[in-house]
Amino acid sequence: MELQQMRYVVAVAETANFTRAAERCRVVQSALSHQIARLERELGARLFDRTSRRVRLTPAGEAFLPAARQALDAAERASAEVAAVSGELRGRLAIGTIPTVTAVDLPSALKSFQVRHPHVRITLRAGSSDELAERVRQGDLDIAFLGLPPSVQPKGVRGRALARGELVAIVAPGHPLADVADVDLHRLSKEVFVDYPAGTAARAQSDEAFAAAGVTREVAFEVTNADLVARLVRFGLGIGMMPAAFVTELPNVHVVELRDPPTRVEHVIWSRLRPSPAAAAFLHALDIPADRISE
Repeated sequence: MELQQMRYVVAVAETANFTRAAERCRVVQSALSHQIARLERELGARLFDRTSRRVRLTPAGEAFLPAARQALDAAERASAEVAAVSGELRGRLAIGTIPTVTAVDLPSALKSFQVRHPHVRITLRAGSSDELAERVRQGDLDIAFLGLPPSVQPKGVRGRALARGELVAIVAPGHPLADVADVDLHRLSKEVFVDYPAGTAARAQSDEAFAAAGVTREVAFEVTNADLVARLVRFGLGIGMMPAAFVTELPNVHVVELRDPPTRVEHVIWSRLRPSPAAAAFLHALDIPADRISE
């Protein structure tokens, strides 16, 4: 079994298409198909169900895929460790972030790192704090930036709290609260809300504050994207809650400060295992000594 064969399997699984997988791996499709067929004969099991319309993993393929990814990651990590000994950073740097991160100027940090270490392959994925933390635990991401309620600490990872900030309300132009300097949560609870899905860390930031104030509210629109929250608010479909440090980037909404605001804490997290050379270097660039931060 060869690493290249595993790489082809992963590419087909992620693209659900042999042609796109071959393009990603920069080989002709016939060569990719031949190598996967050869691996299937070696394993004695089909990894993919192929039809004229789609390609999907078989149960054997589902079982094979996680181990293949781990093997590829381990090989890439080994190569990066060897290169680091000679002073050159290589390999991947997979970062995850919530869309509303403000404690770090992430685009600027990534650009500076890319210029300094051009042989590191950087990827960035946006998502919810819960999803990103799980992907760090599974090894899919090296580093992630989260936003959590003060009562919640990331589990099963190492990390550091970066900043603590308050949330504010955002309303549409012309909303009755648009000209109000500040309100309390009792008054705010009379409004209809646009918020993140129930059970997520982003939603819990507000839910915990309203519960502590002894009031309930109606969340009519549950969405997963900060931009969509702002768009729905602009159309007057509800009001939203956003970090105060983030709302300056949102046009055409009015900000209403709160007397008893919810708060959130931004964290950076990484695996409990020793960070890769690239991940350690990125954390160091952020003035975070990864080897000195405990769980």
